Amino acid sequence: MRAAEPRSAAEQGDAPTGDLDAEHPSADADAERPRATPADPHAGPRPTRLDVPAPPAATWPRTALTRAVVRRALRELPLQARFAGMGSVGKGGPLLDVHDPRAFHRRIGSQGLIGFGESYMAGEWDAPDPVGVLTVLAAHAAELVPAPLQRLRGLWALRQPPSRRNTPDHARNNISHHYDLSNELFALFLDDTLTYSSALFRGFPAHWDLLAAAQHRKIDRLLDLAEVGDGTRLLEIGTGWGELAIRAAARGAHVTSLTLSREQRDLARERVREAGLSDRVAIELCDYREARGTYDAVVSVEMLEAVGEEFWPVYFRTLDERLVPGGRAAFQVITMPHERMLASRNTHTWIQKYIFPGGLLPSVKAIERTVRDHTRLAVTRREGFGAHYAETLRLWRERFTERAAEVAGLGFDVTFRRMWTFYLAYSEAGFRSGYLDVQQYLCTKEDLAR
Repeated sequence: MRAAEPRSAAEQGDAPTGDLDAEHPSADADAERPRATPADPHAGPRPTRLDVPAPPAATWPRTALTRAVVRRALRELPLQARFAGMGSVGKGGPLLDVHDPRAFHRRIGSQGLIGFGESYMAGEWDAPDPVGVLTVLAAHAAELVPAPLQRLRGLWALRQPPSRRNTPDHARNNISHHYDLSNELFALFLDDTLTYSSALFRGFPAHWDLLAAAQHRKIDRLLDLAEVGDGTRLLEIGTGWGELAIRAAARGAHVTSLTLSREQRDLARERVREAGLSDRVAIELCDYREARGTYDAVVSVEMLEAVGEEFWPVYFRTLDERLVPGGRAAFQVITMPHERMLASRNTHTWIQKYIFPGGLLPSVKAIERTVRDHTRLAVTRREGFGAHYAETLRLWRERFTERAAEVAGLGFDVTFRRMWTFYLAYSEAGFRSGYLDVQQYLCTKEDLAR
């Protein structure tokens, strides 16, 4: 798929002025910088060649207002924002280098944070330390938009498309969008366990050669919480590439693992066979809502984030219904502050559009309220370890960068690679700023017969 040439300012409806005419890409812009196209590649499964939509049409007043709001927000932050032809703002710190201010402001004015991410994908801005820049922005997320505009959020914020609701039919497409990209792609930046969730390290800074052991430490702690051992009937919701199921079966458990990703199912089954555990592990292409039978324990790692707020009660009722009296449910989940969750839960975000359609990060308060109001389960333990996720993401991001040529060899173009880099850096920044956390929970089901 070849990117189309960007449209002119006149074609896009932006009335130029002398001030705006100074906004242009720098002459030494990266020659590999992707070009924009009006095409939207996100209506179906993502191609390996990815074009960024052209900057949306915008009136001059809207673009000028956006520029004023952006500069006002950035000038008070501990970073340096440099705009080509327009000087710099900020109190000093990591550099945000805007090559094409006109397109940058046009995107943000029309699409907010989606536009900010798309502007990076299009090569309109860069940063020598993207995590540093994004960490500053994440730490001040609640302050970036002026209070009057925050109160009008419902009028200007983009809404989530109805097609991304996690109904049983839509959930399969949403999961496929991310997890069926390519097993080979994920293998390039994950460790040999193919574990795609936060590890648990003994100390910092984390090192690549210790990542696999840290992933096993995380898995083992979750299995210990669920008291998985010889003879345990275990239900896993969200297979990944099978490492938890293999590790549980090695303890003597009988594992039923559910996934909606065909790519993950096929490779996980192969890995189970290679481990000689096919008699103890069954991996099914099945929605969690379709699960049947009862189990001594249920485990799930970073699955709740993909469920969607309206289905959280269904998810937790499923845990309740599948557990025998006295059973234990242990799960790992990324969380965000409750106030930010309430403010953004109906907003369509860059992560939802490009990475995890239909997803929403819950808050600790929302999880515990849902468990209390919709199940017979009791939350008996919770432990957060967000700093470990920041280090996990750093290792993945560095590995992805180091192996960029191999990613390209799989057919993933420069725009896709910029998208993936932004995703990993954006996520890492969320944990480094404290905006995000990751928790391991234990819920128990009372045995009334005792």
